[in-house]
Formats: sequence, structure tokens, C-alpha cells
Amino acid sequence: MKKFVIILLWFPIMVLAQTKYQTDFDHFLNDFTNHYVYLESQGIDIEKIRAYYKAEVAAIKSDNDFIALLEKVTYEFYNGHIMLNTNTEDSNRVIPSGSDIFAVKSGNTYLISDVRVDSPAEKSGIKSGMELITFNGQNISEAIKPFLPKTVTNYTPAMYRYAINMLLAGNRNTPRNIIVYFINSRRQFLPDIYKPTPKTTLLNVMKDKSGNSYIKINDALGNTDLIPAFDKALDSLLDSKAITLDLRETPSGGNTTVARGIMGRFITKEMPYQVHEYTEMPSGIVRKWVELASPRGKTYTGKLIVMVSHWTGSMGEGMAIGFDGMKRGTVVGTRMAGLLGANYSYRLPETNIGYSIPGEILYHINGIPREDYIPEYLTKNSIETLLKAMELENEK
Repeated sequence: MKKFVIILLWFPIMVLAQTKYQTDFDHFLNDFTNHYVYLESQGIDIEKIRAYYKAEVAAIKSDNDFIALLEKVTYEFYNGHIMLNTNTEDSNRVIPSGSDIFAVKSGNTYLISDVRVDSPAEKSGIKSGMELITFNGQNISEAIKPFLPKTVTNYTPAMYRYAINMLLAGNRNTPRNIIVYFINSRRQFLPDIYKPTPKTTLLNVMKDKSGNSYIKINDALGNTDLIPAFDKALDSLLDSKAITLDLRETPSGGNTTVARGIMGRFITKEMPYQVHEYTEMPSGIVRKWVELASPRGKTYTGKLIVMVSHWTGSMGEGMAIGFDGMKRGTVVGTRMAGLLGANYSYRLPETNIGYSIPGEILYHINGIPREDYIPEYLTKNSIETLLKAMELENEK
């Protein structure tokens, strides 16, 4: 009887485990799938994004390279409210807080529409109305391409607006070389990169001989110390014929505590100032509520003018629509930053990188999305805004 010996050959099965970067990349996109409330309205396909960047993620070898990749992915959402909480030396400045030029696409050209007051761009001589030709030696239409979404076939005005303004904000450590066409000639400007510096004061206050007053918020709407500082300032101005509240330098947002604290000084009864919409997951049930501002302290009942700009962002935008909705202030200025939604913070499990995702839609109490709000007196730039505000101050 023959005996057969069965030899079992065990071949190692190669299981390719995900790198920490692949794990975090999937986690990053899953958070957008579960929490970003503008996917449908912006026409964003998360799975297309996942597929497009898949090979690039697999090749990542360092945290800095991963940060750079995530920054590119955020461009797919063309929303200045989406950002990482960390950066590298090669990161681009974020908008609107890190920018000092606002430009728009007009036909096949790109025009400077506004320049941030007292910024490197303004000091270099850049003005509204200039046509952009090149940025750091590259034709503008080519230079904006890295900031345009890679997973769409047709670009919208919002995508172009985001891309051109990200480009003009510049890289954190690369000098800007901007060539424009203006008054029948080409001109070159070399503005320093805009780097916000902390203000020595939370606000500035002035009162003129005619009895009109001016309060400027220095990008401090997230600092609760602003509340007592504002109270002290307003208490000294209660006899003013008109007060102009300058929100043109509030790009970094803030919180509703500070906003309600300020608005509460201008009303005599509890009033609605904005509407929130939140989609509960995984049920998909929408929860909607109205937020109120309550009166506090001595009320200023005189004329109130609220100035806004392209650098009025997030909570500054919320205050503007709040004053307008309560019919307590006349809003004058350009379109605001148009940042989408209210942010929630998240963190990746492997690399510990944090980021913000807008998880609520915010509305004017009349039902208009905050990002679509247009000031009662619409202006072209910050200089025109100031002149119009001064005119409104003196109207009887």
C-alpha cells in the first residue's frame, strides 16, 4: 500500500496595512461626509475627492507633506471657513484673515476690487480698479489653478473668487511680485506678505465736534475682555447724535457671547438676530432655532451705522445681519467675507491635526443665508464705505 505524503506549503499573505496618513485622510473626508452641511449646495462629491488624492496620500512620508496635502484638499470646498489649525513654512495664507487684496473675475480678466486699510498692499500703492496681469512671474489665469477644485469639470464664480484671493494672499514666506495694468501702463508692486499683528487695544474710540462718535473693533470678537471695554467706551458716548460701529477689521470671527454683549447695548427688549439650522446625523432630521439678543446696561438709542467690508468675517457677519434684522442699525459697506456656516472643531486620531468644518447654516431672520446678505448701502470698497458712513451720520 502506497503512502502519500501531503506537504502543505504556507505562503505568507501580504496584508498592506494603511499608513497613519491614509487612515487620517479617510477620517478627514468621512468627517466632511457626516458634518459638512454645504456638500449638496456646493455640488461637492467626497468620493471623487477620495479617489483623486488616493495615490498621493499613499506616497506621503512626513507630517509636513500630509499637512500640505490636506491644505490642497480644503481647496476643493472653496470656503475660507474651512482650515487646519496648523501649518508649515510653505503654507498659503488663509482668507480673509491673512489677505489684504480682494479681487474678482470679470470676463477673462481679474480686477482688484478692494484693498485692506493700512495693509502692505495699500502701502505699496495697490488700488481698486487695477487689472491683474501676473503674480510672481506667472500669468494670473495659470497662477490660480492650484487653488481651483480638481474634482469638478466646470468652475463657478465662487470657485474663481476663492482661487484668486487665495493666490493674492500669498505663501507665508514667499515675497509677492504683482504686475498690474492701470491707466494705460503696466506697473509692478512688491507688497510684503500680510501678517496680522495683535493690536494693543481691543477697540478704538473717537468723538468729533459735531457730536458723532466712532467705535472700531480690532478683530477681537472672540475675546470676552472686549465686552467690558466696549461697555466703558459706549457709556462715555451715550449722548452722541450718531455712532458708527466699524466691523471692517473682524476677519477672524469670534463668539456669540461677545456679539450678543455688544448688540444688547443697542436694544430695549429681547430680539431675534439670527437663525441656525443643524442637521442631526445619522437621522438627517433638521433642527432649526432662532437666537436672541437681550438688552443689557444703559441703552444707546440714537442713530447707529454699522460699517462692513470684505474682511468682515463669521461673527462680524453675524452681527451685521443681526443689527439689520433687529432694525437697529444701518449697514453700509461691500459684500462681506461670505464665510459659510458656523464652525465645529475636529481632530485626526493619528496625526492629531485639528481642523474646522461648518456644521450649521446661518440665516438672517428674514430667511436669507448669511453669506448672501447684501448691505443696505452697498459700496465698492472700504474708502467708499467710510465716505458713505460719514454722509449717513450727518443726515437728519
